[in-house]
Amino acid sequence: MNIVVGIGDYKVTKEPSVTLITYSLGSCIGVTVYDPVAKVGGMLHFMLPESRINPERAIERPAIFADTGLPLLLKECEKLGADRKRIQVKVAGGAQILDASDYFKIGKRNYVAVRKILWQEGILISGEEIGGVLNRTMALEMPTGKVWVKISGDGVKEL
Repeated sequence: MNIVVGIGDYKVTKEPSVTLITYSLGSCIGVTVYDPVAKVGGMLHFMLPESRINPERAIERPAIFADTGLPLLLKECEKLGADRKRIQVKVAGGAQILDASDYFKIGKRNYVAVRKILWQEGILISGEEIGGVLNRTMALEMPTGKVWVKISGDGVKEL
């Protein structure tokens, strides 16, 4: 059964029959967390790096921002039994889709934000598909922890 993670949203689960999936990763970043021992996983699809640009919105919808969404994802996975020492984190997205001039650099800023937050948490990224100019779809298969990314016009890649 597929559970769709929308833009600016997150989901966590221990349900073995589930695949978490998110679409339309342009400049947004998809983050998967998976603990292979506890069989707990989660996915975040965040849009922007820092909540300080709109603190009220961050309170209402923390998953929109890296700095509020990623800690929330980790905390919720831990509530289901995940251990930070065992988790595997994979990321995808961060493309420059609508900003051809690279003026705003949202994709790059999002990627820097996720790396910084994970580094502060003592967590390394174990797989990534970042940058470029194409949209991506990302999925986490709960029975195996396998993460795959489908790149527009470029096939599927396992992370």
